[in-house]
Amino acid sequence: MPSGKIIKALSGFYYVLHDGEIYQCRGRGNFRKKKVSPLVGDIVEFKAENHDEGYILSIENRKNEFVRPPIANVDQAMIVTSAIHPEFNALLLDRFLVLVEEKRIEPFIVISKMDQLDDHQTHLMESYKQLYEKIGYPVVLSAVDDTESMDQIQSHLANRTTVIAGQSGVGKSSLLNSIDPRLSIDTDEISVSLGRGKHTTRHVELYEISNGLVADTPGFSSLEFGELELEQLPECFPEFVAVQNECKFRGCLHHKEPKCGVKAAVEANEIADNRYQHYLQFLDEIQNRKPRY
Repeated sequence: MPSGKIIKALSGFYYVLHDGEIYQCRGRGNFRKKKVSPLVGDIVEFKAENHDEGYILSIENRKNEFVRPPIANVDQAMIVTSAIHPEFNALLLDRFLVLVEEKRIEPFIVISKMDQLDDHQTHLMESYKQLYEKIGYPVVLSAVDDTESMDQIQSHLANRTTVIAGQSGVGKSSLLNSIDPRLSIDTDEISVSLGRGKHTTRHVELYEISNGLVADTPGFSSLEFGELELEQLPECFPEFVAVQNECKFRGCLHHKEPKCGVKAAVEANEIADNRYQHYLQFLDEIQNRKPRY
């Protein structure tokens, strides 16, 4: 049986890419019995009489999966945050980074709309770039008409399956359209009253861009740490992991424990204080999470 990758799921149909051609398939009934639902990004075996009448027979084991957006087998996440309109939000960026780190997916950061800044704002964004690059995250300062930044983004996308994350209105669809004008993905103006964009992307779909596959998704509609356990949170901050052996106690949560390597690194300005403060906020949020039954 041929195998391929689901690149779109819409209205009960799954569109499977195999040898450069797309086959419209349905899922077999036994998936429903097993409570398994095929996802965009799944590698599947399928049977098709023609391009419009196929059936998915089996799904290969996934290396990762997201619930919102529903997608599997992602190599990396491009986290897009705008420098302005909406205002740059380091807390929100760190929240996205934790959600991606939890899935063991490599992130890279794109700060968009750099062409709309004054000198002071530009300097501030450059300092954030240095901060995140010191942690180990690649950062691209981008503007839609800046070919150098677009080339940098394209080099990150090559030969990988990438999911795009970021709040509405930061310019995700505009970036993709700039990289590949054939896409013509809908973009909406920022809602001035809300200060944020409207959701323009309605379903998950993988696009072939820059020799890779890119998911423009309806966004990470849930930014809550619903599945993340307290003990996992420190592992989602790479700079904490780098010094955790300096902690006196194994399983240190880097909060109230004495002789903590992370707190010492924050005091020595080796770890950014704002990153540590965001960590404490997330820690408190997980500790006070209502139990789900």
